[in-house]
Amino acid sequence: MRKMLAAVSRVLLGAAQKPVAAGEASRVLVASRNFANDATFEIKKCDLHRLEEGPPETTVLTREDGLRYYRMMQTVRRMELKADQLYKQKIIRGFCHLCDGQEACCVGLEAGINPTDHLITAYRAHGFTFTRGLTVREILAELTGRRGGCAKGKGGSMHMYAKNFYGGNGIVGAQVPLGAGIALACKYNGKDEVCLTLYGDGAANQGQIFEAYNMAALWKLPCIFICENNRYGMGTSVERAAASTDYYKRGDFIPGLRVDGMDILCVREATKFAAAHCRAGKGPILMELQTYRYHGHSMSDPGVSYRTREEIQEVRSKSDPIMLLTDRMVNNDLASVEELKEIDVEVRKEIEDAAQFATADPEPPLEELGYHIYSSDPPFEVRGANQWIKFKSIS
Repeated sequence: MRKMLAAVSRVLLGAAQKPVAAGEASRVLVASRNFANDATFEIKKCDLHRLEEGPPETTVLTREDGLRYYRMMQTVRRMELKADQLYKQKIIRGFCHLCDGQEACCVGLEAGINPTDHLITAYRAHGFTFTRGLTVREILAELTGRRGGCAKGKGGSMHMYAKNFYGGNGIVGAQVPLGAGIALACKYNGKDEVCLTLYGDGAANQGQIFEAYNMAALWKLPCIFICENNRYGMGTSVERAAASTDYYKRGDFIPGLRVDGMDILCVREATKFAAAHCRAGKGPILMELQTYRYHGHSMSDPGVSYRTREEIQEVRSKSDPIMLLTDRMVNNDLASVEELKEIDVEVRKEIEDAAQFATADPEPPLEELGYHIYSSDPPFEVRGANQWIKFKSIS
């Protein structure tokens, strides 16, 4: 026994004398701590329309889920900031709409549904493209127009797709009837699936949205209509654009709920509630996510001509979705500050590696311009800008 204790003592003494890198020391410290497995939180009550009961006002967050949500939100935030940098360097061109500030929406919605469920959104789509399963590398390469992009470099910022993710749509509000159609396909095929159909407050006054509401309600389609209300449609505040800013009531005959879109747990629980409503055969439901974007409407909009810098800073300091999750996890012993900083370092490296790929990968050659028009058709010729120019289309 004495020999064993002496041996252990020598090992420990040697380990103590051996210099340890700062990152390694941090990992050792984190590994040695006993964190809680989960914690229960109170969340903001949703405002309801035509509903007797709403989502729960308390929810449980596990340590595993919390760390995953944190990593995903940080990845979306850093990816958007990198896109901003690449755009200013003129490596990314054309339209580019960033979603930093709205990370709780894309991550929270994904946390409340199944991978087999469906999602379609407008042109502020980078975050949803990531949460639906594509990599940062594929997204940034698509933004820079490279072959390694998720649409082979031919879609760009507004036209990204993944399995059960239908874009990224460039026409304001046009994706909403498409989302109703996807929900119709779910019902027609007898699948226990729902479609999340997203649009912004700027599109909420479009007539085609109300037509989609009507058809979805008539046919009891499993469609969750989601208005991401970030308070400004381009440069126009909601108060100046809409006679009624209660977007969750806009469905009239469709039940609705208004959700704190800056709190990932609120978004998750509301999404679970809405999905259960649809799966039970009760027809469509409408969600309004009250959120905020830090960037302007697009990269051509500085974002401070119609709102003050103080307003943006106030939201950052009081309602930032990553900050809110961090505070909850650290204060309830689900994670340590050091552990979250480690994740930050890993995310930054992932983003930098993806950016390197997105700038070094070759552009698609001109002869591939007509490729991938259809998914599984035999090759055929496509006319170019005039009748003498021909391209071949290969699926």
